[in-house]
Amino acid sequence: MTTILEPESLYPDTLLEQRIFGPGVRILQGNAKASLTELPEALCAEVEGLMTLRLPVPEEALARFPRLRVVVRMGVGYDKVDRAACARRGITVCNVPDYGTQEVADTAVTLAAALRRGLPLYHDAMRGPSPSAWGVIPNRIVRRFEVQCFGILGLGRIGTAAALRAKALGFRVAFFDPHLPNGVDRALGIERKESLEALLEASDVLSLHTPLTRRTRGLIGAAELARLPEGAVVVNTARGPILDLDALEAGLRSGRIAGAGLDVLPLEPPVPEPPLLRAYRAGEAWLRGRLVILPHIAFHSPEAWEDIRRKSAETMRDVLLRGLSTNVIPPEAE
Repeated sequence: MTTILEPESLYPDTLLEQRIFGPGVRILQGNAKASLTELPEALCAEVEGLMTLRLPVPEEALARFPRLRVVVRMGVGYDKVDRAACARRGITVCNVPDYGTQEVADTAVTLAAALRRGLPLYHDAMRGPSPSAWGVIPNRIVRRFEVQCFGILGLGRIGTAAALRAKALGFRVAFFDPHLPNGVDRALGIERKESLEALLEASDVLSLHTPLTRRTRGLIGAAELARLPEGAVVVNTARGPILDLDALEAGLRSGRIAGAGLDVLPLEPPVPEPPLLRAYRAGEAWLRGRLVILPHIAFHSPEAWEDIRRKSAETMRDVLLRGLSTNVIPPEAE
């Protein structure tokens, strides 16, 4: 009997998983809220497959799972799993790269479009205790889409979906991704930039779609933001630590950055709150209509929630039970 654990009790039953895994598999659910160490040792001792959504999988937790062979991170990002420690123990790590693609791309482009059409600006202005005059509010954040370059950092599944959406709205679209073969730009009808610097200098909207790795942590800081055209908008629906939040705040305060849309923050939940978030919550006038913050929900829809359940189980089945390499993350991947 093979034992697979879903430690967070994300779903009310395991009927779908049982249909996918078939006979000979025992599926357990736990009640861990913050850490795998909350689970009983006797339970952990039986587990060969582990499927986690929010819980981190650090090296110290792995010692509690002597039979563990496969970890499936129920999402695109895999930075919560200590892959080096897993590799040392012979544990295979997988992710689910093809769920929520539409939702995250929709959110990224919607944030950019809303900011560039002034929707947060007018929303904030009209709902206050002293509503603004009934008319145009002059503000450089509002611009026609077709005169702007929508820059995409990382043209994976989500980045590609965002590119197609931005292009459909009339933006000129450019991207930088050194890992893609020649011709991707021709196939999509968008422009390829040969360096990060070239992308930054062209991007009236910069949308981040790269995974969080050693190389991308802190990738967009003060120097990079300074390369953006005056009055640019920054959107991050990828991972919070890719973008230096203090540098973004400085850019917003100086006026060089016109606006930002953030679905992710460097620390989630943001405790203690960074200065930019405190100013946002306080409704400080200098941020009016310039900043939108979401609580890491870009991935979500009822359809995506079902996708992640099914695709995670299918990935576990393929790798643990069938010996395939579906969605396996190489240990050396950045």
